[in-house]
Amino acid sequence: MSAFTQRIFSLKEGVTIALDSIRANRVRAGLTILGIAVGVFVVVVISAAIHGINESVAKDFESTGPTTFFVTRYPLTFERCDGTDATCKFLHNPPLSLAHLAQIERLPSVRVAGARLDMSRPVTYRDKRVAGVQISAFTGNWQQIDGGGDLFPGRNFTPNEARAGDRVVVVSEELAKGLFGDSDPVDKSVNLGGQPFRVLGVYHYKASFLGGGDSPRAIIPIEAARKHLDASYHDLGLAVIPAAGSTRAETIDDVIASLRAFNGLRPAADNNFGIVTQDQLFDVYNKIFGTFALVMVVLSAVGLIVGGVGVVAIMMISVTERTREIGVRKALGATRGIILWQFLVEAVTLTGIGAIIGLVLGTLAAMLIKAATPVAASVPPLAVVAALASSCLTGVLFGLLPAAKASKLDPVTALRYE
Repeated sequence: MSAFTQRIFSLKEGVTIALDSIRANRVRAGLTILGIAVGVFVVVVISAAIHGINESVAKDFESTGPTTFFVTRYPLTFERCDGTDATCKFLHNPPLSLAHLAQIERLPSVRVAGARLDMSRPVTYRDKRVAGVQISAFTGNWQQIDGGGDLFPGRNFTPNEARAGDRVVVVSEELAKGLFGDSDPVDKSVNLGGQPFRVLGVYHYKASFLGGGDSPRAIIPIEAARKHLDASYHDLGLAVIPAAGSTRAETIDDVIASLRAFNGLRPAADNNFGIVTQDQLFDVYNKIFGTFALVMVVLSAVGLIVGGVGVVAIMMISVTERTREIGVRKALGATRGIILWQFLVEAVTLTGIGAIIGLVLGTLAAMLIKAATPVAASVPPLAVVAALASSCLTGVLFGLLPAAKASKLDPVTALRYE
């Protein structure tokens, strides 16, 4: 018998003995398998969720446009702010206004610029009420700066309606269902924060992670929010899309120069507004979710360690119970390497079963997350490889001690063991 054939035979024999041991000690083996399964389950679910969130966030940024950037009152910063002027100069930044928007729109390097203001108000229609609806107040070109989506039936508000602040509203599909059921909402009057608004159309947008999924949403002219809902421009934000012949960097430089001149800043003074690019937003996202992912990996490692301790316990008991068998095998010529190999195979079999169970349950959980949330969770192939590899490594590491003990048994002493 060749060495390779002998290894295959030993592998098959080790797996058979491990399965017999599991059947004979169901509770002990079940606890070990459970520990490994929980660890692998957490690894798979977290990997699937993070993979899905990454794809959702990337799609959100893509829908806005890769060159789109934002002008904000406060810069995006992680510097420590204790409330003093020394560390929080940006707190004195003046609010943005529609005059700033008009200044930006005049730049030849700008194709589209729009303003946005978010708030939350209850929306009612007759006896139907939807609380906490996200109301987004936009300039008339909001469809160009708010990403993809379709508006049907009905229409968008016109530039004249936007400038005049008419009480008109475009409702999302979810809000339309909550207020009108299956009836046509167009030209019906709803109350936003106690004020009547006429419904112009229904906006269908794809559920997204950053957008909050299929949540009720209303879109109104920004001037209507100021006139009728007492909205403040203090939190106004601007979105800018560069012209076809200009790069994002060139347009940002033009916008900064224009706003500095408009705000009357001296050459040595810092900007009293913020410029936020999608790259910066993605970096923030990576920092936050990178930490989250690390914590989850540590937690899943705890599950694998618990399962590994179970492997040590069950294998040590198995070695003790099979001392005479080990003595017989050694007396018949089995080497220390063969005995060591056999018990390592048993340990890996235990952890492998746990890994497969955890992998199956994790995949089912990922499918459930994908069906019930806007997160397109999916199990990446690397997560499958990592789960199986970690379970095998756990089996080898924690099975090494009992396997070494079994391989070192003296055959004469083992044969006399009762």
